[in-house]
Amino acid sequence: MSLSDTRPTSPGGQAILSGSYVQLLLRGLLAGLLAGLLAGAVAFVVGEPHIDSAIAIEEAAGEAADHDHGGAAVVDEEAHSHGDDAEVSRTGQKAGLFLATSLAGLALGALYASVLHFARRYTDLPGWKLALTGAGAAWLAIEAVPFFKYPANPPAVGDPDTINERTLWWLAAVVLGLVAIAVAVAVAKALSNQDLHTVRIVGPLIAFLVVVGLGYLVMPTIDEVSDDFPASLLWQFRVASFTVQVTLWAALGFIFAFLTERASRVRARAFGS
Repeated sequence: MSLSDTRPTSPGGQAILSGSYVQLLLRGLLAGLLAGLLAGAVAFVVGEPHIDSAIAIEEAAGEAADHDHGGAAVVDEEAHSHGDDAEVSRTGQKAGLFLATSLAGLALGALYASVLHFARRYTDLPGWKLALTGAGAAWLAIEAVPFFKYPANPPAVGDPDTINERTLWWLAAVVLGLVAIAVAVAVAKALSNQDLHTVRIVGPLIAFLVVVGLGYLVMPTIDEVSDDFPASLLWQFRVASFTVQVTLWAALGFIFAFLTERASRVRARAFGS
């Protein structure tokens, strides 16, 4: 007998996340694909103009270096080219943006559905609420915690020689976010019998912030933004990057929640007929 047969509703009478793992996986893939396409559209509208501006600054700096040092700077300019003379032109990069966000959405949707499949065994939350809570927690751990320690930088910012180091520290920040969420969930369970609702809310929040704060103190600060890079462009790029990630996870959560509610109603009609 499946989980959805033994626990069809929550104590409040709302349907618990139902369906087999394969059904949840297909639901997650569909939600992830749609969320990825939407995130790609947002990235194209609010992100690409700032990338173009950053590339123009990088190329202008390369041309200035070429004038100052002769042909010695030409090799470096070609190695970091993002324009029409690059291996993949900017037109091709913009077209590939939707493919990249769609693939990312599919991967995240599959992972998200898999986590919810196991999480539903340990909670009585209604299916739609579990979907939204899971998406919010995933966004906090995978996007928000790393972003506020190591925010995204445009193409003209960053030393190529430190890219591996920066990537490892970013992955460490993701792990920190996951640990912080796990600690917050553990504290929430420990306080589940607490009569005061404020304690049950504030307790996990404080635990999350303490873990993240301690992690931030231990992890190094990486700032490779040159003094002459426009602060407004850097800010706009980071806001755009943040907006794309919020769009991806919000869309994934709400679409999955919608599909969950729809599946529950179809199931209820089937059993009621």
